[in-house]
Parts: sequence; structure tokens; C-alpha cells
Amino acid sequence: MNLRKRFIVLFLLLAGAFGYLQLHEDIEVPLARPFHEFPVSLADWRMVGQANLSADVLNILKPTDYLSRRYVGSDGRAVDFYLSYFDGGKDTGGIHSPKHCLPGSGWTEFSSRRITLDVDGQGVNLVKAVYGIGNTRELLLYWFDIRGQTLSDEYSLKFMEIVGSALHRRRDESFIRISVPVDGDAERAFEHGVTFIRDFYPVIREFLPS
Repeated sequence: MNLRKRFIVLFLLLAGAFGYLQLHEDIEVPLARPFHEFPVSLADWRMVGQANLSADVLNILKPTDYLSRRYVGSDGRAVDFYLSYFDGGKDTGGIHSPKHCLPGSGWTEFSSRRITLDVDGQGVNLVKAVYGIGNTRELLLYWFDIRGQTLSDEYSLKFMEIVGSALHRRRDESFIRISVPVDGDAERAFEHGVTFIRDFYPVIREFLPS
């Protein structure tokens, strides 16, 4: 291919990419159900508190909807549950991974690994991590949800965002985090968090689009 033809091919590719970027617009995907309908009690769990994010935090995260609640089990142990959703529209934000945000807030990562949890025969990919600040230790179990797929690493999340936008005009995504205080026994905290996930995961899916 001579230089002139290469130039023409390159020009057409750039023109096509420019046209695509000008015309491309992701759609807003609504929740299957609004989060305010999320159950306040389920199995042996009951809600004991609900928090609101500050205006400054909301301006940064820009979720379409979110939920920040504390539940306790029958043994009185607490679990903090955070669920956020971004509908993919031009005014919505995106997921901020704890792996990047918590160290910036003074938290130290003591351990972190990706695991797959079996929930009624379905594999839920998530991160199991312990973070600390001062004398406080928290076990985090979190994952990203894109169109029903659970992801546990940031690279897969970005890849799925690009593929969803390019092929389906969808950039909607959700972030789910369960926090359990570690009172000297991280494994016991983990089992407590796993019980919460197994009880609530089917309900979470009812609220998120597929």
C-alpha cells in the first residue's frame, strides 16, 4: 500500500471514530425497583440505622440512587451495607473502588484477595479485604455489578464499561459493599458477612437491572 492509500485509510478511520464519538450517547437504564423499597428486615436480620451521604460526597460520586444501612443479626452483631447504582446517563457518576479511595482517607489495607462465593449455586465474585485506621479494623466484602455479572477487579470493570457502552449503549453499573467490624477474629467477621450476602444477594438482584 502506497503512502497516499495509507493516508486515505487513516483519514477514514479517524473520521469514523470522530463521527462515532459525536453521535454516540449511552442510555439511562432505570432500576428494576427503587432502593427505598429495599426490605428493612429479612431472615434473622433487621435494620437498625440508615445514613445519608453528605452533599460534598454526593457531588463527587453522583449516584443515581444509593442505600447505606446498618443491619443486625439475631446475635446482635452488626453489618453495614452500602449499595449504589449509576444509570449510565450523562449526569451520573461512576464507581469509586475502595482499593483507591480508602488509602486516600487514611485507611491501611492489611489484606485483600479475590474470592468466589457460592450463593444458591451461583458464583459471586467479590473482594475480601481487611482495612484499618487507628485501632479500628473492618472486614470488607465488595463487588461491582454490571448487567448481572459480578466483578472483583477494577480492570474487568473498566473493560466491561467500554464493551457495554460500545455494543449496548449501556454504562449502568452498581457497587455493593458489606462491612463487618473485626473484633480480633477476622474469620468470624467473614462468616457473619457471608451469611448476610447469602440472605440478601437474591434480593439485591431483584433491584438491579439485568
